[in-house]
Formats: sequence, structure tokens, C-alpha cells
Amino acid sequence: MFLLVSVAHGQTGNSHVVYFETGKYEVPEIETNRLVLFIQGLKDIEIERIEIYGFCDDRGSDSYNLVLSQNRADAIKKIFSGFDVDDNLISNVDGKGEVLLRVISSDNLNIIRGLNRKVEINVVYKVKDKKEVVKDEKVYRFLKENLKVGDKITLENILFETGYSYLVKESIPVLEKMAEALRKRDDIYFTIEGHVCCTQKARDAVDRKTGKRNLSLARAKYIYDYLVEKGVKRTRMRYVGLKNKYPLGKAMKYDKRVEIKITSISKRN
Repeated sequence: MFLLVSVAHGQTGNSHVVYFETGKYEVPEIETNRLVLFIQGLKDIEIERIEIYGFCDDRGSDSYNLVLSQNRADAIKKIFSGFDVDDNLISNVDGKGEVLLRVISSDNLNIIRGLNRKVEINVVYKVKDKKEVVKDEKVYRFLKENLKVGDKITLENILFETGYSYLVKESIPVLEKMAEALRKRDDIYFTIEGHVCCTQKARDAVDRKTGKRNLSLARAKYIYDYLVEKGVKRTRMRYVGLKNKYPLGKAMKYDKRVEIKITSISKRN
């Protein structure tokens, strides 16, 4: 049985979910028809990127679920390619393995599991009004204003490659500006906090480069090492990985984040 869900719309993007049968990665006919309608609706829209994420329910080993979820993501990408969607627009095609069972008002485990055998598709539109730039500028202004211990700066536009601890190239200029601002505010001492999404029981995610389950820590260290290279003193900062302990309750892309927490502020001469 498959449950139809409405497509979520927003000013800067669109999303769609495709559901699968147990243990399968072939796209069912009804889901294919829904996906085709979704793709056709994107025809006249300027797209910045498309993200495709595959998931499984809680049955099966970690390795089995990773392969199955990747095959599901690949199957969706193949359908996009069949409609002449530019492959360069597809920034992520990733299997996430097992996902937390979705909390719904049902005691039927089969229904709950069915909601997690899925692929999530996120389409990000090109932003013409420079709202993302404004977000960054707010961060830089924040560093110039009065700060207090405990304040946090969420680096919303610091985006990592899925499953890895290095940044997408578009995020490097943002991090360069952040490093410049932190060099000027040399009275600030802070902790770099790394977060991940989509793991069970507040676990960390696997860093695909090393195979270690420490992705949140590796991402925080990446930012730490970068800031050191750009002239921010080591004595002013530390880094920690907070795994999936503090989800924001929004879309999962917001949980794959790095935050800077102010730990002390010295008196400036």
C-alpha cells in the first residue's frame, strides 16, 4: 500500500517524496506517475540544484540498508535524466540507509515503516533577490555588535558535501568572510560545534572518507583547521562534534550544520 502525500511548496524551493516496496528499489508505477508530474511542474523554473536522498526502514543490516537506499536514490536520478534534466543540476544522489521511524498517530508498525521506505527530493530554486547574501551579511554584522557568552552563530550557508567533512566549493567564499570577521574580533573565544542529521539514537554519522562514525566532529575540525590556516589563533577556539543530539525540527539540511558558540569575551584595549 502506498500513501499519497501533497507536494510542499515554498518561495525558494520545492520537495517531493517517492515511496517504495519493502526491499525494493524499482519505482512503483503510481509513484512514477506522481514523480513525472512533479518533474513536469519544474519545466519553467530556474533551478539552482536538486538533491536526492534515499532511505530505508529499520529492518536489515546497516550495510544492506546503505546499498538499498543508494539504489533507490539512483533510480530516481535515472528518471530525472530521462526527462532531460541537466545532470549538473543534481548536486546530491545519496543513500542515507536507515532513518528514524517517523512519529505519526498510528500503532501500525507496517504503516510507519512504509513512510520511511522513501526517497526525498529537494529542488532549490535560483534566488534572484540575494536573500542568501543578506543572511551572510547578518552574521558578519552580528560579529561587530555586542555579544555575550553563550550566543551562537549558525553558519547557514556553510554547506558540506553529503557524507563528507569538506565543503562544497560555493561555501568557500562564505567561510573566507567569516574568517576575516573572526580575525578582527580577536577578543572572542568560541567553540565550533558540528551537527549531523538522520541518525538513530543521537548517533554520529559515518565519514565516508575515513569510514569512521565521527562526521560531526570531522566537520567541526575542518572549520577549525581552516580558521587556523587563515590566521585565527588556536588558543581562541576549540571544536566538538555533537552528533545528532540537537535537531532543529526543520528540514534535514538544516541539521547538517556548524555553529559557533561564544565561550568568553576578553576586554579590548
